[in-house]
Amino acid sequence: MKNKITIVSHNELNKFDNCNLIITENMFSTENIKSLSEQIDTEFVVFITNDTKIEFGAYSLERFVNIANNTGAGIVYSDYFEIKNGEKSKHPVIEYQLGSLRDDFNFGPVILLTKEAIKKATLKFSEGFEFTGLYLLRLFVSEDYPIIRIPEFLYTAIEDDTRKSGEKQFDYVDPKNRKVQLEMEKAVTIHLKNIGAYLQPSFSDINIENNLFNIEASVIIPVRNRAKTIGDAIESVLKQKTDFNFNLIIVDNHSTDGTTEVIKQWGEKDQRVIHIIPDRTDLQIGGCWNEGIMNENCGRFSVQLDSDDIYADENTLQIIVNTFKKEKCAMVIGSYKLTDFELNEIPPGLIDHKEWTPENGRNNALRINGLGAPRAFYTPILRKIKIPNVSYGEDYAVGLEISRNYQIGRIYQPIYLCRRWEGNSDAALDIEKVNANNFYKDKIRTIEVLARKKSNKNFFTS
Repeated sequence: MKNKITIVSHNELNKFDNCNLIITENMFSTENIKSLSEQIDTEFVVFITNDTKIEFGAYSLERFVNIANNTGAGIVYSDYFEIKNGEKSKHPVIEYQLGSLRDDFNFGPVILLTKEAIKKATLKFSEGFEFTGLYLLRLFVSEDYPIIRIPEFLYTAIEDDTRKSGEKQFDYVDPKNRKVQLEMEKAVTIHLKNIGAYLQPSFSDINIENNLFNIEASVIIPVRNRAKTIGDAIESVLKQKTDFNFNLIIVDNHSTDGTTEVIKQWGEKDQRVIHIIPDRTDLQIGGCWNEGIMNENCGRFSVQLDSDDIYADENTLQIIVNTFKKEKCAMVIGSYKLTDFELNEIPPGLIDHKEWTPENGRNNALRINGLGAPRAFYTPILRKIKIPNVSYGEDYAVGLEISRNYQIGRIYQPIYLCRRWEGNSDAALDIEKVNANNFYKDKIRTIEVLARKKSNKNFFTS
C-alpha cells in the first residue's frame, strides 16, 4: 500500500500488514484522542471502535484510502458483513447528513479519518470530556470536511450485541448512562453553536384561552388492527377524572380484525367516544392524527394515546391539562414506564427524559432519538403545523418544529404505561427497516437544522 495507515484498536486482534497499530483502552475521551493524534505519523487513521475482530476484504483498506484521497473526505466508512451467533449476514449502514446528530449513529466499527481532519478537529477540543471524544471528533470533522459512506461491504465484524431492535432503542435513556448523556448534550450544543443552529432560550408567547372550544381536551387514538388492545386503551381514557369536559376521538384506519366492532361497542355505551373511519385509504399514523385534530369535535388540547398502551391512572388527563395552563406552553410531554402486556415493569423501566431543560432541551432534542410520551398539543398550533403522514417519527418531527418557536412543558412522573409485546411495530425490526427509520429521523433533523440556521440568520440580519 502506497500510504501506511495507523490502526487504533482496543486490542491486538487487529494487526495488518503495512499498518501501524496503537492499542488504547479508551478512545472516547478528548484528552486521549489528543494524545493519539500526537502519536500518529501516517496520513490516514483507522479507528476500530468496538472490541471486536475485524477482517478486511481484498484491497478494502486501499479502497478507503482512495475514496478519502479523491474526495477530500475527513471521514470514510462503509457497509460491512457481521457474524452474529455464528451466522454471517450483510449489515448496510446509512448516509451521513447534516442532521445525523445522534451520538449512536452507526458508522460500523471501522472508520477511516485523515490525519489532517483529526488535527483540525482536536484544535477545537475543550477539556473535561471523558466519554464523548469520538462524538466530538466526528462532529467537528463534519464542520470542515465531507463524511463519505462507501456502499460496499468492505470488511467483516463479529457482532456481540445480539439483542433485538426493540431492546436496544432505549439505551440512550437508561439511568446508568445519565452522566454520559449530559456530556453528549454539552458536545452537541457546542457543535450547534459552531454551525449557527443553536437556539437561545427565547420563546414565542401563546394565550391558550384565546380560542373558543366546546371541549377542553380530546384524547386521539389512531388505530388499525388492534382488536387485542384497543379496548384497554379506551377504558383507560373513559375512566379519567377531570374538572373539565373531554372526549375520545378514535381514527380507525380501516381495520379488518374486529377492531372496528370493539370501538362501536364502546361508542354505543359512551357518547364521549367519537369513531372516525377516514374516507381516504392512504393515511398512516400522522395522517390519522390530522383527521382527528381537524375534526370539529376536537378539543382545545389534543392528547396522545397509542392503541397498544394505557394511561397510568385516572389522573393522567388532568395532570396534562394542568401543565398546559400552568406553563402556557404549546406542547406537553410526559413520562412513561415500560411494561410487558400484563403491566409488569420491564427494563429500563421509567423513561422520563430528564435531559430536557427549558434552557437547552430543544437543542438537545436534535441529538436524542425521541421526546417521550404521552405527547399533548395545543390544538390551534397543531392544526397550523399538521403532522407528517408517516408511521414512524411523525411525533418527533412535529415536536422539533414546535420546539423551534414555543416552550414545551414536561411531566417527570410516570403517567403512561407503554406495553411491549410481540405485536408492537418496533419489537424486532430487520436492519433495512431500522436503517429506513433512522434515515428518516436524520432527515427530519437535517430539515430542522436548516430551519434553525435560517431563523438565526434572519434574526441577526433583521
